[in-house]
Amino acid sequence: MTPPTGIRRIDERWAWADHGHCQELPDLFYNSEDEPKRVRRRKEAAATKICAGCPVLAECREHAVANGELYGVWGGMTETERHRLAGRVRTG
Repeated sequence: MTPPTGIRRIDERWAWADHGHCQELPDLFYNSEDEPKRVRRRKEAAATKICAGCPVLAECREHAVANGELYGVWGGMTETERHRLAGRVRTG
């Protein structure tokens, strides 16, 4: 059965994510609140480097910005970069 016109299943909206280079290293893309800043920055740098060659970078970034993703590296953007883009200040 196909959904009515204009309605998409949630898993179809996320189909692009299956092709992301982050799928094999999910822990690298999210920080724990108890991690020191230097560890967080190293992880962010490594994650954004992986994102740079990802075939779904644009889709990932678009999703993160459109949906206000607050945590993790998405589409090659760090939490701080997305907060700045949205006009918010991130203090952690």
